[in-house]
Amino acid sequence: MTASSWLLVALPAFGALVLLLAGKHAKGWGHLLGTATVTLAFVWGLITFFSADGKATTDTKLYSWIPAGALQIDFGLRVDALSLTFVLLITGVGMLIHFYSIGYMEHEDGRYRFFAYLNLFVASMLILVLGNSFVTLYLGWEGVGLASYLLIGWYQGRPSAATAAKKAFLMNRVGDVGLALAIFIMFKYAGSTGYAQVFDAVGAGKFPPAAITAMAIFLLLGACGKSGQFPLQAWLPDAMEGPTPVSALIHAATMVTAGVYLVARSHDIFNATPDGRLIVTLVGAFTLLLGCIIGCAYDDIKKVLAYSTVSQIGYMMLAVGLGPGIYALGIMHLVAHGFFKAGLFLGAGSVMHGMNDEVDMRKFGGLRKKMPITFVTFGLGYLALIGFPFLTGYYTKDAIIEAAFGQEGWRGWVFGIATIVGAGLTAFYMTRLMMMTFFGKERWKDIKSTDGRDFHPHESKPIMWIPMAILAVGSVGAGAFFAIGDRFVDWLAPTVGEFHEAEHTPIPAAVVPILTLVFAALGVLIAYLIFRRPVPVERPERVSFVTRAARKDLYGNALNETLVARPGTWLSRALVFVDNRGVDGAVNGLAAGLGGGSGRLRRLQTGFVRSYALSMLGGTFLLLAALLLVRFS
Repeated sequence: MTASSWLLVALPAFGALVLLLAGKHAKGWGHLLGTATVTLAFVWGLITFFSADGKATTDTKLYSWIPAGALQIDFGLRVDALSLTFVLLITGVGMLIHFYSIGYMEHEDGRYRFFAYLNLFVASMLILVLGNSFVTLYLGWEGVGLASYLLIGWYQGRPSAATAAKKAFLMNRVGDVGLALAIFIMFKYAGSTGYAQVFDAVGAGKFPPAAITAMAIFLLLGACGKSGQFPLQAWLPDAMEGPTPVSALIHAATMVTAGVYLVARSHDIFNATPDGRLIVTLVGAFTLLLGCIIGCAYDDIKKVLAYSTVSQIGYMMLAVGLGPGIYALGIMHLVAHGFFKAGLFLGAGSVMHGMNDEVDMRKFGGLRKKMPITFVTFGLGYLALIGFPFLTGYYTKDAIIEAAFGQEGWRGWVFGIATIVGAGLTAFYMTRLMMMTFFGKERWKDIKSTDGRDFHPHESKPIMWIPMAILAVGSVGAGAFFAIGDRFVDWLAPTVGEFHEAEHTPIPAAVVPILTLVFAALGVLIAYLIFRRPVPVERPERVSFVTRAARKDLYGNALNETLVARPGTWLSRALVFVDNRGVDGAVNGLAAGLGGGSGRLRRLQTGFVRSYALSMLGGTFLLLAALLLVRFS
């Protein structure tokens, strides 16, 4: 079955192609075709999963893609434990989001285009995780960027949506440059971009240590762009301008996980550079705290979840940066995150669907009575995210915290404290979200929505809440799978290496789960005590500096504006000035000089014989004068 793995990509790609070519003719059936192709891809992924040997790696060459002298790149697919894990996650969660979108986008014009873009997104993501070379991965990488641009900017009439789409596209290009530079280094020293050839060359010592470190840093830059990690995280919350199914697709199981996949897939490179791994871990630790702090200050339900994603991806990046034996923990948390975060985003969309598309949590309150199914499914995702015992997040996040404390020297304390503080902050801002949305006073009764309409909250249709219920079951049930021995990490071992538990930790291993639960419980308790009272719709004018900074994204946008955007603008203006006044000025000046000179010379051509005779006579006198001067000097 692995030889037919190309069908996994072909099915959603076929759906996207048909819908885009059919155009308005697909208005009545486009959503059905888009959903059917992704569903078939998920079914084929299951068949491939159960028929494949998890301990084996199968590379399938489809055709010669770029035969250019020394650069010979085949378009092929790699089927192994890591790629199959992502295939099931992408197609499974993607299928549920497609079904949800049938109800959510029911009244949208051009719904067929939306499903075409979703299919394009899924197909690109599958190319990214199934490709057997870094160039094939790069193809899917750029395809995901294009599809996300189209989906984030879906509401074309909103300037904010157009700005968010452009911001996501441009900031991802910064990361893409890093990935491209890493690929150039690979080809220089390995003579190939295939996974097998590059990793063999690294193992054989063909790469100088400096080249390996540079390659790892450039790969990390690419990962930061796609996964919304510092300093390229600012685009990800703004991507909330897209429809909620897009937010679930981008922020749960697909695009933002691409960077984690890249680092895990390149583990042979990162294993060879301790400095590169340390930078990955530092970026992950800093980002997880940054996302938590900002998430505590926002009132927009989708942006709180967006910064939660920034934080949780930080946990994953920290895990894959901890080095040999730990990569599987990052992937395990990634899978768990795919369940509960997709469910949370779809739950947020259900709340918005019943509340006139309102996102301000200060206008919610008491919705558990009006939307009981959404409340239960969202609540289970919330419990899984904060690490409630025996749910998915409890097993995956606890394992990462324990591994962080298991690092040698100062790293164990720094990374361990960062992860455990992040757990407490996560419990705080998610409890705050739950209290403001589902509990307390029904504030929506006394106010109107942004467009002036009254609120009439109601439960979503079955086509929307059934996918939410399935994801909620996954948020609970996947924890049992992770708890049974080391089945998941053993499954990934042939691809990312054997898992090794920390042997020496500054805190006894048995104490870490208890300490994590204590921090999470404190976060829940503090949030409950603060937000059990009615929340005013107006923001207080006087707040602390930390709150003001968090509401401004901890000045992340200002930092990017100062360090990148403004210098880039100034450089562009300087180059334009040099081009206009320098290059163009020289060319235009030469042309003007020749034109003016020829115009003046042309005046000498009068057409009268007497003028020409006078010129000849004058020339003869000048010649004689010159000869005499030379002779008598």
